[in-house]
Amino acid sequence: MYNIRKVTENLYWVGGNDRRLALFENIHPIPEGVSYNSYLLLDEKTVLLDTVDWSIGEQFIENVQYVLGDRPLDYMVINHMEPDHAGCIEEITCRYPDVKIIGNKKTFDFMEQFGFKVNENCIEVKDGDTLSLGKHEFLFISAPMVHWPETMATFDTTNGVLFSADAFGTFGSLDGKLFNDEVNFERDFLVPARRYYTNIVGKYGPQVQSLLKKASDLDIKYICPLHGPVWRTDIDYFIDKYDKWSSYEPEEKGVLIVYGSMYGNTEKAAENIAIRLAEKGMSNITMYDASKTHVSYLIADAFKYSHIVLASATYNLNIYPPVENFIRDMKALNLQKRTVAIIENGTWAPRSGQLMRQL
Repeated sequence: MYNIRKVTENLYWVGGNDRRLALFENIHPIPEGVSYNSYLLLDEKTVLLDTVDWSIGEQFIENVQYVLGDRPLDYMVINHMEPDHAGCIEEITCRYPDVKIIGNKKTFDFMEQFGFKVNENCIEVKDGDTLSLGKHEFLFISAPMVHWPETMATFDTTNGVLFSADAFGTFGSLDGKLFNDEVNFERDFLVPARRYYTNIVGKYGPQVQSLLKKASDLDIKYICPLHGPVWRTDIDYFIDKYDKWSSYEPEEKGVLIVYGSMYGNTEKAAENIAIRLAEKGMSNITMYDASKTHVSYLIADAFKYSHIVLASATYNLNIYPPVENFIRDMKALNLQKRTVAIIENGTWAPRSGQLMRQL
């Protein structure tokens, strides 16, 4: 059974939801599921924008076939070659052998690495190139390292739709509600969106800033990402979130306390710090046991808050492993502009404080 949504006149969402996947990229828990978005435009020429993960391939193909009807598929734009979006390219080319595939040089390099045949049906585009489809014209925008080197965005200059690839994406299934104004975004999607950005794209802040600069020159009326809701209202709200996250500015003045404790003593010290902060008027405090909380949640709140307290027991003359993992992830994701305090604990050879400062 087909399951589609109309985005604008002649533009359809033909993606689907995966509620079975436990770990996104086999790392990050997604108890709320995830959507894989794909879009199909019907003009004088028809064009499919990205495919989906093979796990929902059957649903996707039914959607595409229903929207196209008896029409051929003329073009397929590949904004992003990551397998959760490129998983059905081969199926599409088998069913529509005359389709022309549009991508950049890196796109086709990756296609060959993934075993696809690059032939005369592959059209290479560069930043600023355009494609006329009839009433609609596409502008191709290079967005390397947001978050793969081949990534690009596509802008429909006719109706103001930005197909943003992984930018402006979020974890969470759509549950029939495609648009941001059909959901309570702050309640249901802001935390997953922050966790998605910070863990998947967070390392590449300067590259996201470059894309935001290009986007500022466009008259954007819709943002169609590859994961999560389509934005058609309050677009500046989400752009502002991306601007803060990608410039590593804290969203809020507050304190994140992350501790690692073997027998509860380091936890008591962290609790004492939280109490003292609250007594001095700081009520925006969040505290996590690094051993019980997946690091992706810690990273998301590290991007959110202005201050971070790290409390670690010394373990085999090293930092307590879950705390060290968190610190290394912050470093790998280029987190900056935070005030950090360190609590060291140990009995016979305390070294965790010294080692945390070195990291």
